[in-house]
Amino acid sequence: MPETEPLSPSWSQRWSNYRPSKTMWFWSLAGISALTMVVGFAFGGWTTGGTAALMAEKAARDARSELVATVCVGKFVSADNAAEQLAALKKTSSWERNRFIENGGWLKLTGMDKVVPGAAELCAKELVAIENLPEQSAEAVTTDG
Repeated sequence: MPETEPLSPSWSQRWSNYRPSKTMWFWSLAGISALTMVVGFAFGGWTTGGTAALMAEKAARDARSELVATVCVGKFVSADNAAEQLAALKKTSSWERNRFIENGGWLKLTGMDKVVPGAAELCAKELVAIENLPEQSAEAVTTDG
């Protein structure tokens, strides 16, 4: 009877027989942890506390600018000479519009000493985009109450 060669163990048998050392376990876990952090910060949207603080500060600053710009547009449109001022604003060059808005006083809010950064630019951008000014009503609005 011919002697048969022993078959090499299958992949699944080798997998079940494998016993990693403690060193292998340690480096595997360290590598997986590092890979998880790289993927999380690069593609998963994770941020550090410092980055989150900067993002919150920027969001608050942008919200303040948008609020003041909205008030600015309201003050500008409700002014008596709004049509003439709007024509003058549209005639000014884009880099002088911020100064035009600041000098007009439409950015001033009660209790604020400084002009909010970015508000003049947003206000000017919104005003230049206006095609026609809304009609002014001469009657005061009253509510029964």
